[in-house]
Amino acid sequence: MDGVGSFGAGRAGAAFDPFAFIQQPQTILRILSWIFSIVVFGSIINEGYVNHGSERLYCVFNKNNDACNYGTTIGLIAFLACIFFIILDVKFQQISSIKDRKKAVMLDIGFSGFWAFLWFVCFCFLANQWQRTTPDELPLNQGADAARAAITFSFFSIFTWAGSTVRAVQKYLLGTDMTLFTTEHIDGNPPVQPYPTVTSTEPDDTYQSPPFTENLDPTGQTYQVPIY
Repeated sequence: MDGVGSFGAGRAGAAFDPFAFIQQPQTILRILSWIFSIVVFGSIINEGYVNHGSERLYCVFNKNNDACNYGTTIGLIAFLACIFFIILDVKFQQISSIKDRKKAVMLDIGFSGFWAFLWFVCFCFLANQWQRTTPDELPLNQGADAARAAITFSFFSIFTWAGSTVRAVQKYLLGTDMTLFTTEHIDGNPPVQPYPTVTSTEPDDTYQSPPFTENLDPTGQTYQVPIY
């Protein structure tokens, strides 16, 4: 893993290095996933519908509109999710609370793993419907290239999102380096500086009797309060 400290991000508040960030494997996987999602939903939206013998548009995947809708939805959500997680990765090092970092990593694990599974379903669904599509339904192979592109990059997306899941799991297993954080950092509160200890310069003498008491006459009468 790149970086040290809490979940591989080092000390909170450290300077952000954009060149090192782009070179990280996790960032590369995010960018690839983002590009693949654009190809999938872009291909289906632009050329995934044909009107064969009527004014109504049909999905190129065996005229099954559910296949086109599923591929478009999965690709569009993946596109937005990649942007979200890239921003989260940029801001991750600025998160001072270890608990908040842990929540962010667990969110990455859960979403990336779930979306890798959905991409697998998308690939199987589109490939199955494309296999059932007859040449009569696509005159002059209209939309064939878009269908193949959607299927191909759905397959590639399985591995990019699975790779993001693996990287997130490694980050989670890396845990925290408690030497970099105090108890206040764990709770998300700023550390409180203790008051400095002031060393007294006066000598620590024992109790002394008040002045002029030794010269008093022990036989002298003290003042009495008159009784009225």
